Amino acid sequence: MRRLSTQDQNFQTVFADLLAFETVNDPELLSTVDQIINDVRQHGDAHVLHLTQKFDRHPAHQFSDLELSQAQLKTAFDQLQPEVRTALELAAQRIRAFHQAQKQDGWRYVDDLGNTLGQKVTPLDRVGIYVPGGLASYPSSVLMNAIPAHVAGVNEIIMVVPAPDGVLNPLVLAAAHLAGVSRVFTIGGAQAVAALAYGTETIARVDKITGPGNRFVAAAKRAVFGQCGIDMIAGPSEILVYAESNNNPTWVAMDLLSQAEHDTVAQAILITPDERFLNAVSEAITEHLKHLPKAEIAKTSIENRGALVLVKDREEAIALINQVAPEHLQLCVDDAEAMSEHIRHAGAIFMGSYTPEAIGDYCAGPNHVLPTSGTARFSSPLGVYDFQKRSSLIMCSKAGVQPLAKAADILAQEENLDAHARSARYRYTEI
Repeated sequence: MRRLSTQDQNFQTVFADLLAFETVNDPELLSTVDQIINDVRQHGDAHVLHLTQKFDRHPAHQFSDLELSQAQLKTAFDQLQPEVRTALELAAQRIRAFHQAQKQDGWRYVDDLGNTLGQKVTPLDRVGIYVPGGLASYPSSVLMNAIPAHVAGVNEIIMVVPAPDGVLNPLVLAAAHLAGVSRVFTIGGAQAVAALAYGTETIARVDKITGPGNRFVAAAKRAVFGQCGIDMIAGPSEILVYAESNNNPTWVAMDLLSQAEHDTVAQAILITPDERFLNAVSEAITEHLKHLPKAEIAKTSIENRGALVLVKDREEAIALINQVAPEHLQLCVDDAEAMSEHIRHAGAIFMGSYTPEAIGDYCAGPNHVLPTSGTARFSSPLGVYDFQKRSSLIMCSKAGVQPLAKAADILAQEENLDAHARSARYRYTEI
């Protein structure tokens, strides 16, 4: 795992190279995805079935074989081991409670001219949630995507999840039952995104697609944006830990590896002002890797994209954190709340040594679908607000319209929009 110091002459260049990552910049990938999308638009169910048989080796003979019934979802839930069911229900309850607090209501007021102004908030009609399958099969992703949509009041939630060789984690189905998913299709990849965005004979087109996936899914989501909404273009998972010397290096090392085990291109960074602590964490990582089932993935991740960064002080660390804008940020310090006030860019902030990022992945309550690759500079975690939209409300009274219409008349003339000007003028010259 590379070691960097802010005192190195070329630190910023090396650090910028470390952070650089583009999920969907491969022209061949984009061309392939565009072709898949066009074929699904033309041939609908038949082409989705063909690609699912080809890429996922799914044994389905007809498209209807790819849809799972509500009874199948309930059976999967009913057959859970008691401790697993309890954990899943706890996670769902906490996620639902947190997102209930995000729900937005409309508002209105009457101005001093007697005009009514406001905002109407309505849920989307139908959304699609993409849930990874196969090796990366995450029931938690079902809860994190479906529950906010349900809280928002979305009428229909369609879930797509690939099932390689027709095999699917039953816990994913149990989570879909618990989260109130309307329909489930065992399809994945760019073809699933295309089916959701444009619709097929069986799948109704959705208003928005959310949820993480591989680079084909990310490229497809970018391609269909505009046809429907998307949450974000998700990159590899990231964690940045800031820790000072009063921490347990064994804990911090495992926190870093908790993200590194996701993917060979995941990123784990430690920032600390204490070189002894940095060395201790490095040694603990080496020891942990001897015992982790996904050690090869984690090892490749930390060798290629990980870093142990030595800084002068906390102020320098804060500047680096805001530069990175990490997906997950752990502040392992006693005054984490005070330090968090200086953090402007982060997807989620985990405060204190007893708050590992892993808690946020499952059952803390806030959403684990977070902006990656520095996009926390301008975007936010998935939430209820992603499944609601706002309409402006404007109602002018007979008296209240007159000063507004006069101002609109003048401004429209300045913009050389005569019909605009006359439309406004009628409201105060013919009353």
